[in-house]
Order: sequence, then C-alpha cells, then structure tokens
Amino acid sequence: MLLLIPLFPFVGFLVNLAFGRRLSKTASASVACAAMAASLVVSMAAVVALVQHAPDARIIDQSVYDWIASGDLDVPLAFRLDPLSAVMILVVTGIGFLIHVYSAAYMEEETPSEYARYFSYVNLFASFMLVLVLGSTFLVMFVGWEGVGLCSYLLIGFWYRKKSASDAGKKAFIVNRIGDYGFLVGLILVFVHFGTLDFHRVAQAIAPLAPEGTFGPLSLIALLLFVGATGKSAQIPLYIWLPDAMEGPTPVSALIHAATMVTAGVYMIGRNAVLYSHAPHVLAIVAGIGAATALLSATIGLVQNDIKRVLAYSTVSQLGYMVLAMGVGAYAAGIFHLYTHAFFKALLFLGAGAVIHALHGEQDMRRMGGLRHALPITFWTFLVATVAIAGVPFFAGFFSKDEILYQVYATGHPWLWLIGTVTSFLTAIYMFRVVFLTFYGKPADAVGAQHVAPLHDLVEPAPKRPEEEEPAAPAGRLHDAPPLMAIPLVVLAVGAALAGYLGVSPSLGGVNQIATFLAPSFTVERLPPIAEGVRPLAEREPGRPGAPETPTAPESPNAPGEPSELGLMGIATFVALAGIAVAWYLFLARRDVTAALARRLAPIHRLLLHKYYVDEAYQAVVVDPVVTASEKGLWRGVDAGLIDGAANGVGRLVRGTGGLLRTVQTGSLRAYAVSLLVGVVLILAYLVWR
Repeated sequence: MLLLIPLFPFVGFLVNLAFGRRLSKTASASVACAAMAASLVVSMAAVVALVQHAPDARIIDQSVYDWIASGDLDVPLAFRLDPLSAVMILVVTGIGFLIHVYSAAYMEEETPSEYARYFSYVNLFASFMLVLVLGSTFLVMFVGWEGVGLCSYLLIGFWYRKKSASDAGKKAFIVNRIGDYGFLVGLILVFVHFGTLDFHRVAQAIAPLAPEGTFGPLSLIALLLFVGATGKSAQIPLYIWLPDAMEGPTPVSALIHAATMVTAGVYMIGRNAVLYSHAPHVLAIVAGIGAATALLSATIGLVQNDIKRVLAYSTVSQLGYMVLAMGVGAYAAGIFHLYTHAFFKALLFLGAGAVIHALHGEQDMRRMGGLRHALPITFWTFLVATVAIAGVPFFAGFFSKDEILYQVYATGHPWLWLIGTVTSFLTAIYMFRVVFLTFYGKPADAVGAQHVAPLHDLVEPAPKRPEEEEPAAPAGRLHDAPPLMAIPLVVLAVGAALAGYLGVSPSLGGVNQIATFLAPSFTVERLPPIAEGVRPLAEREPGRPGAPETPTAPESPNAPGEPSELGLMGIATFVALAGIAVAWYLFLARRDVTAALARRLAPIHRLLLHKYYVDEAYQAVVVDPVVTASEKGLWRGVDAGLIDGAANGVGRLVRGTGGLLRTVQTGSLRAYAVSLLVGVVLILAYLVWR
C-alpha cells in the first residue's frame, strides 16, 4: 500500500497536466482533491496497520523494483513506514488535503488552464514530499528532496508574469541548489564509507561505534547533510529564500511553510538520529544555528508590514526551534513541534489568505484594521492559531514549544534556553501585532494615519486612500471566507487547539504519547523484524550490552511533578502572556508610544526593517560579482570573444581562402594552358634539382 500514497497525487498531477485545458475548474479541483483524499485514506490505513504491531516491530517495507544495480551499488525503489514517517505522511496528506480544498475557492479567479496548472503543481508537490519521507534509502529521499525543490520554483513563481514572483522562484531554486550540493556530497560519502545508502543499514553500522571525540568522517557526513537541511528548512545562512516565497499564491505559502518542503530538513536529521548522535560537534553547530535563526527571524518579524511576510519570518523562527531541539538530541520534541506547527501555521497562512481575499489582494497591514466584525470566522480561527503559536496554555504550541525549551535546559544548555525563551517572548509580540493591526482598531487608512504617519522617516507609508470614519469595516463591503475556505479554517483551528494533547508532559500528569511512539525511529537498539516477502536488509545485529529489549521513550531528567520542569513551564507561560500584553500596549492601546519608540530607536528600527541588510550583502558579495563575471568575463570574453570568435574566424578563413582560390578560376583556356606549362616546368625543375 505504501506506493499508493505518493502515487495518487502523482496521478492527479498527470491528469491535470494532460487534460487541464479541457476540464472545467470544478473537475480540475475535484481531481486534485480526490487524489489527496485517497492518499490520506491509504496513509491512515497504513498507520493503523503499523500501530497494531508491537512497539519494537513497527516497520513496514515495500520494495517496488530494483532501481539501480551497478557493482557494489544496489538501490531498490523502496518505501519504509515506521513511526517517524507515519507522523510525516499524516501531516503531509492531512494538512495538504485541507489546503487543496481551500485552494478550490481561493484560486477561483484564475483562468481554467491556470487553475488546472496550479492543481497539477500542488499535487506534484505533495507526491514528491511523500516520496521524500517514505524513502528507505538516501537516494530515494534525494528524489523527493529535489522534487520539492522543483515544485517550490514552479509554485512560488506561479504568477510568472509578475517580476517579483519569478525572481522569488529563481531565488528559492538557486539557494536550495547550494544546500543540495552539500547534501549530495554527504550522500556520496555515506556510500563510500558504509557501502550502502539504506538508512537502517547505515544506522546499524554506526550504532556500535563510540561518539567522535574529534571532527572525523561521521562528523563530516553529518555536517554536509546539514548543509542541505539549512537550505530546505531555511536556516542561517540559507534562510533568505523563504520570506520571499510568499510571492506565490497564499495556499502555496501554507503548503510550503506547514506541511511540505521546509519540514524536510528537520525530518532528515531525525531520520539520521543515530548518525548525528555520534557527531557531537556537529550537534553543537546544529543547535547554535537553530537558536540563532529563531532569534534573528523573530526580531525581523517585529517590524514587517506585509502580513504574509511576518508569517514567513515566523516560520523561519519556528523552524529554528525545531532545529535547536534536534541539536540537543531532543529528536522527538523537534518532530512534535513540527507536527503541532503544521496546524497553526497552515491556519495562519490560510487565515491571512482569507483576509487578502476579502480585501481583493491587499497584504499591507497598515491598510487593514477593524476586520473582526466583518470576518468573524477568519478572526476567531486566526486568533486560535495566534494563541497556539504564542505558547499560551493549553493550546498545541504550548506543549511542543515547552517540551523543546525544557529539553534544551535539561541537557545542559542554559544560554540556548535563554535565547529560546526570548524568542518565545518576541513571537507573542509580533504575532499579536498582526492580530491587533489587522482585526482591531479603526478600519483601513485610519490605522495607517495613526501608525504610519509618525514613522514617515523610517518606513514607506501605505498608498493613500479616501478616509473612512466608521469604527469598523462595513460588513456589506467585505465578505468572510466562503464555505470551501471556512471549513479548512475551522478544522485546522480544532487541530491548533487540541493537537498538543498527544504530548502532555508527565509534570502535568499526562503521558507524552508521541515521544513514546517516535522513540524506536531514533535508535537501533533492536531493529523490528521485516515483513514476510520483503528482501532482508541485512543481518540483524544483537543489541548492545545492557540495552533494553524494547526501545522506550527517553526518560525525563526530572520525575513527574518535580519543580524544575514546572518552573520552566511557568516561566514560558509568563513570557507568552507578557508578550501579548506588550503587543496590546504598543499596537492597540498606545500606538503613539510605538511611534515615539521607533523614532528614538531609528537605527535599530531601520536595521530590522531592512532585515539586517542580509539580502543587500548577498547581492553585493555574491550576486553582483557573479553577474559581472558572467557578463564581462564569460559572456563577452569567453562566449562572444573566444567561442564565437573561433567559430566566426573559421568561417572568415574559409571565405578568404575561397576568395583567393576563386581568382585563379578565370575561364580563359590560354591562362589555363600557361598555368599548366608553369606547373610542368616547376615540377621538372624540382626533379632535376633532386
């Protein structure tokens, strides 16, 4: 059944690609949504079959056929379902299906051919992501890895006639190619070092080894693979593509940010947990980059005015949390946050899309305000997602974010815990800033007049509109999300509120079920038996001395109810509520204070507004020299000068030689006789001379 999971959306892609021009919009959307629904149903059935096995036997393998067999390289097209990939396929198909349904209404204004093109791309995107998470080898994962990179280019640049969209698509594609180069080199080193590309075989080979005390081959492999993760999961220094990804349609942003591409790097680290656990130096780098990315992007999100761009930097920050968890060895906590984040981040983007849809394409929050009365469904669902991402008890984000912060502190990283806590405070501020600027206050330009005018020397004001006096946006002029958009919003809001209860901390009297479920995926103490009829991967190695018979979830450093975890939880709760209070004061109650503060801190405000000038630095240090070298050196010097010069020079030589020879073709018999006589004389003279 595993092959069917990515196959259904791939068939949907083929149908819309081949027949989309001849299908109605309803038919195109129905094909795409039905494909995702079928994939979701099969995924659920496969996961049900998986959980019926004992915890140490939860693995289902399917080898489709021998893909590559050359010398020592033997790579089947094989899929593997275990607890980790089970969580991922449910996220991809479940969240992906809701985004497909939402898209049917959101993209309604597109022409039938563009509508079908959109749905063919999103089906292909989901199919490649499912290949990535189900692949049992590095090479099958790499197919999905490259596939989602291609689809991100196609979808971010979907409105390719818009220069900013086409540029953003190219930026995402090129930046990810840089990361993928590191991943590919790491993949090659895996095969050179271990003679296999199968994840379990590699883990079996690594498990008996001691963690590297110096930077050895395992560390090099782990670091190169992480370079790929920094591209896919938008970490420093390759995070710059993700904020620009909001140039695509809003449902695309939800798909990329919540369910597919950006989670690939986090998943890859979790899939290779045994490798990373044996490379402590790389884990330290991973944790540091995750913490730095989380804090950096959170500060940028404080001052952005485009609603989707704020959410984009929020994604980068939350991905930093996940990578931080992986870096301290809290793999289950990182995947737990990936799972809860999928609900509230998809809801945030789809809610923003409903606002943009109601305002006919407007994305600048300075031209919004007072929308909660006109868009009640959008407002309440968006508020649930905002509360969840801010870490308010007892919503989904509270459980997963608190688990990460606790694990970071418990593993002996107090400074990284402090960075994570500060980031949580900033998250509550910038997310409730979005809520207050969009849904509260006076409508449209009345907000702009109060908030933008005092900052005219710091930010570019929103374009002027006729002043409106109403205290709230008139309901008759705006429309809330239609049913096909509202239903996914409500379902995701339920998930954003309740998804975290799969991982309730023992300190709160709960059981961290998701950590227990995921534990076997992060260890090879005892590999599960292979299903009958499947070619064995390798001889099973006995457990290491003293290893438990069945993998269990990591023991909490503190017994249930011990004050340290509850104390950290209390700090996290206080920080979240304090951030909300600060946002209320600055962006709703006293916006004059905000304006004065921005003027007083003008250099810092400008620095954040321009995103630390990172894009400008890349432009000056990387892009401009490459363009100059390409234009003046490669194009004019090599292409036009050398290659074209050589080709044209040969032509000129032949033409000149032909012109010279043509002069002897006079057509006069007397001249030909004389030339014949001269030739004979010369030959005879030469012979006599010899």
